[in-house]
Amino acid sequence: MTYSAGKRAFGFCDRTGFRYPLEDLVWEVRDGQKTGMRVGKDVVDPDHPQNFLGRVRVVDPQSLRDPRPDTSLAESRGLFGWRPVGDSVTSMVGAVGAVTVTTGG
Repeated sequence: MTYSAGKRAFGFCDRTGFRYPLEDLVWEVRDGQKTGMRVGKDVVDPDHPQNFLGRVRVVDPQSLRDPRPDTSLAESRGLFGWRPVGDSVTSMVGAVGAVTVTTGG
């Protein structure tokens, strides 16, 4: 059986109901399977990789074994915080080996 070329054919989006040229309608895919709906290219949601969790082996070696903090910088030994009501900024710096604590606001 032969079909027409469909140069001027249009179709309706199953999601929005808007009229589109037939060549601009694409199949909606969910979880790797076609749902049977044809939607416009501007409203199609691509199938997200999180839908395939457990199906694909993923190795993501970004963490370090037994990480240690950088103790050579003074910034790594200070604490910073704020109180939402009242004082706007609170900074504390401590010294190791002496009992010296200074606070500034």
